[in-house]
Amino acid sequence: MKDLGEAKKILGMEIERDRKSDKISLTQKGYLQKVLQSFNINSDTKSVSTLLAPHFKLKATMSPTTVEERKYMTCVSYASTVGSLMYTIVCTWSDLSQAILMISRYMHDPDRDHWEAVKWILRYIKGTIDISLVFKKDSMGKQKCVGYVDSTM
Repeated sequence: MKDLGEAKKILGMEIERDRKSDKISLTQKGYLQKVLQSFNINSDTKSVSTLLAPHFKLKATMSPTTVEERKYMTCVSYASTVGSLMYTIVCTWSDLSQAILMISRYMHDPDRDHWEAVKWILRYIKGTIDISLVFKKDSMGKQKCVGYVDSTM
């Protein structure tokens, strides 16, 4: 065995330690940049500030109805994109879970509106890619887990 020092990266997550303030940060910035790049979300793409806007009314009955729509959706990597986003939920971005749940319901037969919702989430990630999951001790020097959820979705 060989000691390689402190862990800096594991399973696509970057680990940053701040010993002065007893803080550990986990981020998936590198992984997410690769995801955004592989699904053509580049520097020209405008980011959005809301995770899944209310104008997305997704339903299972929205399956492609025409041959052209079906042909378009066969060229879209819907399942691959949703799978990549699911990995981020497991590791560091639990706030995405409701939105990913919404879009993953339609993996069997998505249409353009479903794909637009996925691209919206990717644009949200682009604008918030620097956010990290932070663990730190409270003022009493104790460790505790506190979570916040936006339940307005």
